[in-house]
Amino acid sequence: QVQLVESGGGLVQAGGSLRLSCAASGRTFSSYAMGWFRQAPGKEREFVTAISRRGGNTYYADSVKGRFTISRDNAKNTVYLQMNSLKPEDTAVYYCAAMYGSSWPPRTYEYDYWGQGTQVTVSS
Repeated sequence: QVQLVESGGGLVQAGGSLRLSCAASGRTFSSYAMGWFRQAPGKEREFVTAISRRGGNTYYADSVKGRFTISRDNAKNTVYLQMNSLKPEDTAVYYCAAMYGSSWPPRTYEYDYWGQGTQVTVSS
């Protein structure tokens, strides 16, 4: 069982930056690929980015390439999402998720655990 807790969301102006964190419980964090997803009001949850178990591979949605960076610190059981050049369309609840195993890149249905989400609001 893995519990995920996101933090770092907030209100920011367009062009600004935020750094999200996702802290995971348990001793086997390095066994999980991690991902970030987001859901805007009235829209379906969408994939943002993923990172492999040791951090050697990353994968991004086209909409965030060049602006967002995912990273992880396995010693701290934490995954991060650095978001730069934020746009109003980035406004959403951001969720982190954990997938046990080696599938790469993970498909959405392969994620085993999800956090409760953190709100990111970008004003124009």
